Amino acid sequence: MTYLLQIDPIALSIGPLKIHWYGLMYLLGFGVAWWLGHRRVQAGRLPGVDQHGFGDLMFYAMVGVVLGGRIGYILFYDLPTYIDHPLQMLKVWQGGMSFHGGLLGVVAAVWWWSRRRGLHVMDTLEFVAPLVPPGLGFGRIGNFINGELWGKLTRGDWGVVFPASLPEPFHSMSSTALRAEFERGALNAFARHPSQLYQALLEGLVLFLVLWLYSRKPRPRYAVAGLFTLLYGVFRFIVEFVRVPDQQLDYLAFGWVTMGQVLSLPLIVLGLVWLWMSRRAPTLQPRTA
Repeated sequence: MTYLLQIDPIALSIGPLKIHWYGLMYLLGFGVAWWLGHRRVQAGRLPGVDQHGFGDLMFYAMVGVVLGGRIGYILFYDLPTYIDHPLQMLKVWQGGMSFHGGLLGVVAAVWWWSRRRGLHVMDTLEFVAPLVPPGLGFGRIGNFINGELWGKLTRGDWGVVFPASLPEPFHSMSSTALRAEFERGALNAFARHPSQLYQALLEGLVLFLVLWLYSRKPRPRYAVAGLFTLLYGVFRFIVEFVRVPDQQLDYLAFGWVTMGQVLSLPLIVLGLVWLWMSRRAPTLQPRTA
């Protein structure tokens, strides 16, 4: 079964103001993280921190993920384009966010917040880790709605047809004409893997369920963060096999290695190291502020 993606990336227009689905997905991710974090604070999962302190942590983390994600994408994926067109850096609603850059931004924000409060940075990271996957899942749904970061051709009678990926003359057709071509089967050969939805499922739903259930009871330091980085790295590495690499980079080596895989390998290694370190690490016990 094939599906033609024709979702307007603009959710709502109010005069000159345009609200994009991509931005709403980020807001939804932050909202869910705030709600889940509120519950963990009430359960004393970050000892000595009250709701006010958690609010500060979330603010720093949100700044870190947006700045880190955007800067990471620019540096890792498309630096020449942004040097030539610097104003494009501000158009985050059009996509162009890097998870790996966002992760570095969150780590920097968590380190700064923890240092000011005299807390071990790993304890804070492990408090934050289960809050992250929902945002990843919603972000990938935003990528799907935008019709970007699509997968490879399925070579079968199923998949998603992304209009932006079509060759001429289909690419320049109106939505009505394109729908007519799709209905008569002319676009079936261009059906692709919805790799964004694969990532939403693995990095969003599956990763969240594993981390949330695993962290319901206290775990040794490094264990939750190690599980997060290991699973994310593995999931991302696998999905990259059916995802088209960024056009400006293409494959980096052997005709299949992508930048996403290169950036995910250190996470897999770090996750294994942290899980090994957790074997002899102390366990933080819940205590309300």
